[in-house]
Amino acid sequence: MAAPSDLAFDPWDPAFVADPYPAYAELREQGRVRYFEPTDQWLVAHHADVSALLRDRRLGRTYQHRFTHEEFGRTAPPPEHEPFHTLNDHGMLDLEPPDHTRIRRLVSKAFTPRTVERLRPYVRGLADDLVSALVEAGGGDLLRDVAEPLPVAVIAEMLGIPESDRAPLRPWSADICGMYELNPSEETAARAVRASVEFSDYLRDLIAERREHPGDDLISGLIAAHDEGDRLTEQEMISTCVLLLNAGHEATVNSTVNGWWALFRHPDQLAALRADHSLVPTAIEELMRYDTPLQLFERWVLDEIEIDGQVIPRGAEIAMLFGSANHDPAVFTDPSRLDLTRRDNPHISFSAGIHYCIGAPLARIELAASMTALLEKAPTLRLATEPQRKPNFVIRGLEGLAVEVGR
Repeated sequence: MAAPSDLAFDPWDPAFVADPYPAYAELREQGRVRYFEPTDQWLVAHHADVSALLRDRRLGRTYQHRFTHEEFGRTAPPPEHEPFHTLNDHGMLDLEPPDHTRIRRLVSKAFTPRTVERLRPYVRGLADDLVSALVEAGGGDLLRDVAEPLPVAVIAEMLGIPESDRAPLRPWSADICGMYELNPSEETAARAVRASVEFSDYLRDLIAERREHPGDDLISGLIAAHDEGDRLTEQEMISTCVLLLNAGHEATVNSTVNGWWALFRHPDQLAALRADHSLVPTAIEELMRYDTPLQLFERWVLDEIEIDGQVIPRGAEIAMLFGSANHDPAVFTDPSRLDLTRRDNPHISFSAGIHYCIGAPLARIELAASMTALLEKAPTLRLATEPQRKPNFVIRGLEGLAVEVGR
């Protein structure tokens, strides 16, 4: 599927996926908004516009709270995709107020600064154990051995998912997240539907068990809140748990491997970080900006808007390019340069507005824990082989990151 001839944006081109940032620069130079016919979306590439639109209530993650598919000029999803959409559409990320407000208020109780801060010793201990095992083995796959198991274990622990049940969580998540790519194939959709059914069935059984035997976990807390009058349907509970699992690790996993891959390509920055571990907080923010884990976020136009003289009608879809916004020279000095000491860093990798990532403080704790553990326990960590980038565009990551640790 080819992009318009004058448009460098081509999310199906492996060369673009490998390094989209030069194309973003061209796109920004071409104006503030461009129509992209292959996906029937309006591309927004500038930081100021993306930041403003994330907060604009004329846009929404869904339109079904106000319009039917027909009224909005859209076709309903195929019936065979229904299990995925039922799961996806009842999570707070794809809801608008008042439903979004109600669910986020309940979930926020598990992500208060005090609650998240209490997790810090557990997260750090887990990161230390994972990195120690990596060092003992002389290396391995940083993705499989550290980046994935850390956040998956943390969010599974918060939800109360037994350790013996956690093996399918990451595969289910990967299959479901495949539907967030642009124009997903029928094969991708079939995998997402199957994962949606299996994950939902598992959580339905777990919720039933927690009703009988409550624990000190988020699922038990949501059940208790429901019983006390803060109503949450079973489907909303299931969808919320899936969203927390998916969002609770996907960005952290990819930020970890994208970040270390960037560090290996910038040995001067890695050397500075190894010499001064106090750079870890700014390093995390800069690495998330430099190679953004979520490249694109979509919104529906609920009420007509205008961008730079271009009227975008109700029923259209806007694709906000987070990766481009994070490299906008109007906001970031020398944006193509990796600078771990960068202080003025208003990146939007965690989104903004009412859909700002509720787990951002926890993600920062996890990223700091794994980075610090690797700096302290594996000071000679080096790349073993050149990594292969995943073919996905929207969720940006690596197939793996093979590393060695000298003894």
